[in-house]
Amino acid sequence: MINLLFNEGRIIAFIGILAAFMLTCTLTSVLEKYLPRDMGRAFAHDGSKSAGKPRGAGIIFILVFVFVSSLFSAMSAQFAIYLILVSVEMFTGFFDDAAKKPWGELKKGLLDFAVAIVVAITYLHYNSNVITLGFTGTQITIPPVLFGVLTVVLVWVSINVTNCSDGVDGLSGTLTIISLMTIYVINTVMGTAGSFNYLILVFVVCILGYLWYNATPSKLLMGDAGSRAMGIFISIAVLKMGMPFLYIPVAIVLILDGGLGLIKVSFIRFLKIHILKNTTTPLHDHVRKVKGWSNTQTVFRFAIIQIVVSLATVYIVSFKL
Repeated sequence: MINLLFNEGRIIAFIGILAAFMLTCTLTSVLEKYLPRDMGRAFAHDGSKSAGKPRGAGIIFILVFVFVSSLFSAMSAQFAIYLILVSVEMFTGFFDDAAKKPWGELKKGLLDFAVAIVVAITYLHYNSNVITLGFTGTQITIPPVLFGVLTVVLVWVSINVTNCSDGVDGLSGTLTIISLMTIYVINTVMGTAGSFNYLILVFVVCILGYLWYNATPSKLLMGDAGSRAMGIFISIAVLKMGMPFLYIPVAIVLILDGGLGLIKVSFIRFLKIHILKNTTTPLHDHVRKVKGWSNTQTVFRFAIIQIVVSLATVYIVSFKL
């Protein structure tokens, strides 16, 4: 951890952020030819246009994130465990990206469940089970068992809605950046901007390095390796903020875009009830197919919605606390 070797911690942190961006851009350019190729998505709108593109690029920017965070941040045992768990989600996603036959939903869901349990245990070991309700400023104590159950639900949902939102060039990465920067600002406003805030910045910069190549028309795709890792990191960031229920407003577009599809499929599969019959899911497919939005319009408009909600959330939290 370089920052511990020098007194100029801010300068080292600055160098780390620049290094994260440059490494992501450089390694993506060099290694993209070694990535597996996308086979197209049969049920996605314009899914065939992705066929042949390198996918699984998430393995590059996530490994850069882990490397830079380990080298330049004030690392602790808790943060090290979180980095390992983010890497686990990245590797499971990459193995799925590289597999000739995609992994089944049950297999991935169980793996996510196992990782979510470890996140819950780790968080409760190092942190309090007292949370703050962001919109009221009220602090409440949640029994550890219930806190653990709710944490597992949060992590599992975050991984899967973020994964399902990955279907338009630049969309899930852009939304993740907005959500994480909202958390960063709230942490700063609360005066609790600690070491984890630096991890948020490094993560965001690594996504930006990836987006350099993923902006429409994209040269490559992050695949499950990126989207699943982003999902778990968002959930951990919300937990570390101390206001986990704020996950709903700070990631509302990801939740609606990816979550409605999960709900729709679950109702059909387990209850034999057909809902949202006139709505194509994920929502990014609906607005492109039914509303005629271009990829660029979809990314910008979804991002605008999230920014508006995030700004309102920051204002309310800063007013209440």
